[in-house]
Amino acid sequence: MRSLPPVSFPPSLLDTPRHQGLRAALVRHLSGRGLAAEGRVLAAIGAVPRHLFFPADFPEQAYLDKAFPIGDGQTISQPYTVAYQTALLAVQPGHRVLEIGTGSGYQGAVLLTLGADLYTVELLPALAARAAALFARLGLHPRTTCADGSCGWPDPAAAPFDRILVTAAAPHVPPALLRQLAVGGVLVVPVGPSGGVQRMLRVVRESMDRFRREEFDEFRFVPLRGAGGNRDNGTPD
Repeated sequence: MRSLPPVSFPPSLLDTPRHQGLRAALVRHLSGRGLAAEGRVLAAIGAVPRHLFFPADFPEQAYLDKAFPIGDGQTISQPYTVAYQTALLAVQPGHRVLEIGTGSGYQGAVLLTLGADLYTVELLPALAARAAALFARLGLHPRTTCADGSCGWPDPAAAPFDRILVTAAAPHVPPALLRQLAVGGVLVVPVGPSGGVQRMLRVVRESMDRFRREEFDEFRFVPLRGAGGNRDNGTPD
């Protein structure tokens, strides 16, 4: 695994003591929702200034535990969902992580804070450009691209990945992502119908041709678009 420097966010007048207090309150809330044992994940949630990933007109919504529209029919996931998926992923410093669905960039920032060597794919050009600009502004340096993430990272030479996280609802586990998962690696993906309820799955690759699948709680996600995703746009929740 590649050795990575710790992530720290540059001082900014946009991140005030009030924001820091709201993040601390959010962490306490998530701890009370059953995530108290996820110390590293909660520390990352507490470190990332979520309001910077929000539409500028709605900063007061940033530290509520709910999803919020970010344009193009997409949402920034609620903090509980981000923490839950991240905990299932079990990222360790230096892990090569593929994120499918960059969106606002918030989930990616949490993964980077945990020490991930992050590759992140976004299908929609406007969201991809916006997230890349924000990463640069915050001094974060993931590998970003605009492509069909349901088909995995566009350059297969970058695979295999230690961890793969899908941040949209897939009708099934995309085969391309299984092919790009390292032996011993973990894939977390919500699977279910577009516009309905999805079951969170964790897939562990135990050998080249053997995968172990585990099912967890139910969630609602916007649909994963692309060749390996939903054929319709569904209904964002």
